[in-house]
Amino acid sequence: MMNQTKRLTDGAIMVVLYLVLLVVSFFIPYLVIVAYFVLPLPFIIYAYRYDWKPAVIMLLAAAIIASLFATVFSLPTTVIAGIGGIMIGAAMHRNTPGFETLARGTVGVVVGLLFAYLFAQFVTGIDFSEKFDQLLDESITNSQHVMGQLGMDKGMDQQFEMLRKQFEAFKLLIPSMMVIMSLLIAWISQLLGYKVINRLEHKQFHFPPFRSMQFPVAIVWIYFFALVISLFGPSQQSLLFSGVQNVLFLAGTLMMLQGLSFVFFYAHAKHITKAMPIIVIVLLLIIPTILLPLVRILGIIDIGFGLRNIIAKKK
Repeated sequence: MMNQTKRLTDGAIMVVLYLVLLVVSFFIPYLVIVAYFVLPLPFIIYAYRYDWKPAVIMLLAAAIIASLFATVFSLPTTVIAGIGGIMIGAAMHRNTPGFETLARGTVGVVVGLLFAYLFAQFVTGIDFSEKFDQLLDESITNSQHVMGQLGMDKGMDQQFEMLRKQFEAFKLLIPSMMVIMSLLIAWISQLLGYKVINRLEHKQFHFPPFRSMQFPVAIVWIYFFALVISLFGPSQQSLLFSGVQNVLFLAGTLMMLQGLSFVFFYAHAKHITKAMPIIVIVLLLIIPTILLPLVRILGIIDIGFGLRNIIAKKK
């Protein structure tokens, strides 16, 4: 009975804390971006203490109360913070390793973002894909008009067409961008969750070293099959083409991270100065067209052939 009372009390406190953070983020515009990293904290703490089932009830209570006090438009934010926070907190409750906890939190934030997208489309009745195309057409038309008035429109048709294709390519990769944004939100929220729970509960949660990060071999196979499908040239207007491009982008990003992780592992194993992997990252940002494919290939070799095991055995 006492445990049940404590659970309800903690739930009420966390709901109030969430509402305070939500209201503050609404009234101080500059905190909107920061809010997405901080708002999951009450859900992380509660799910860590009591696991996911009571945390889901807390999420329902927070969603209802937030909708009453901060309008129904706060619902998507609550769902994003709630599902992501619960996934992270429940994983911490089970002492799940840091990178696996991050993967679960990322999935939770992705689900929340999908809900937010569908909610916005349902409430506003706007087809965002069609709206994006309309804004793109208007932007290019206005630019062409300005260039024409300045007498600079000669030979610019090819550049405008190239710009249109770049925007269309970006539109295709919006799902991948959502995943990467979800990864960033989950990662920072998890770091904050570790800090807070370590302080409140006197625990020792921490991320494993970046050099220990390793993705499963399935990532390479997924990338390979997507690459094979892309070689058959599916129609650019088809759903298959969009799916393949997103899979290639996401899998390629993961293998790039794997390659960077191996660079850190190699520097640690060979007792090379820590400046070396940092320099690699800086060069990757400066000349990505040259180094990005090399780092990605390094990641593929590391995953597929177990480079770390080979180096560890030699050592």
